[in-house]
Amino acid sequence: MTPVSPNAAVYSSVALVEWSTQLLVAAGLEPRMSQVVAQTLVEADLLGHDTHGLALLPGYLKDIEAGGMTRQGEYRVVSAKPAAQLWDGMRLPGPWLIERGLDVLIPAARELGVASLAIKRSHHIACLAVYLMRAAREGFLMVLASSDPNVASVAPFGGTLAVFTPNPIAMGFPCSHGDVLIDISASITTNGMCNRKVGAGEKFTEEWLLDAQGLPTNDPAVFNQTPPGTILPLGGLSYGHKGFGLGLMVEALTGGLSGFGRADPKEGWGATVNITLYDPEAFGGKKDFLKQMDHLALECLSNPPRPGVSKVRLPGHAGLAARSSQLTFGVRLHPTLLPGLTPFAKRFGLTTPAPLEA
Repeated sequence: MTPVSPNAAVYSSVALVEWSTQLLVAAGLEPRMSQVVAQTLVEADLLGHDTHGLALLPGYLKDIEAGGMTRQGEYRVVSAKPAAQLWDGMRLPGPWLIERGLDVLIPAARELGVASLAIKRSHHIACLAVYLMRAAREGFLMVLASSDPNVASVAPFGGTLAVFTPNPIAMGFPCSHGDVLIDISASITTNGMCNRKVGAGEKFTEEWLLDAQGLPTNDPAVFNQTPPGTILPLGGLSYGHKGFGLGLMVEALTGGLSGFGRADPKEGWGATVNITLYDPEAFGGKKDFLKQMDHLALECLSNPPRPGVSKVRLPGHAGLAARSSQLTFGVRLHPTLLPGLTPFAKRFGLTTPAPLEA
């Protein structure tokens, strides 16, 4: 989550979804897919993940028009067993593919206890935390991993040449004290945050990147130089072996299990994905699952905070609180967001939503 000025304008989430859907349709994306993509992006902004919300829409629109995102059609089932499937996403929009995947996995996991889906050749899937909400509401523990074999920005620990993407991995599960949504990456920061900092002429407060010579820096401008710098793995200079290991784990879950990854020709901005749902009823039962997780949650939430911290929070709780507030009072958008979409709106003859009155 990134801080947005409290003075920033706020907008109706319903209006933003409608407008974004119209932009996607005008660019050529099939309407049924456009609505799912728009809803997913706005949900990310509601949760406060504003580098992976509507900030992605200009790139999506450009890729639709350039043919990098497939505009219509269906995924292809490559293999299917009762508890495991592989799809070829045919470069269809990632959010639409993930939602369709959940449509298939939810009944399968209820029947079998565990159900898993790998998707190769998906387009970008946006904010992982958004999908966790649906699974947790349905009572499942969900693990979601994503990599993009077409680009690289993170070097292996000890190296200087990019091999990986930030490789996010997420887990969500129900909890009586509020559903837990864990959405992290194997790198110390993300491509989106680096691009935002570069655009604003800002630097990170800490040395989270390496220049091409392998020297630490807080300047994300090295990210776009020739030769480019790299993002450090999670754990940084001291403990980056942990992020390196996590990145390899994501690669195995995605590219490894799908059989499509960095060893194959590059196709453009996209994703290789793995989704797995676990039904607690197939193991110790939902009652005992909640007993254990509720106990841990309470021990964390009641934990005496260290100096400078108001209270301990569980992963996802700040985002869910922000979502509840912003659904009521409006979505507070990052100031760089609408200017990036205005040219598309003008070209398509669409009126940009007006901010809500204070």
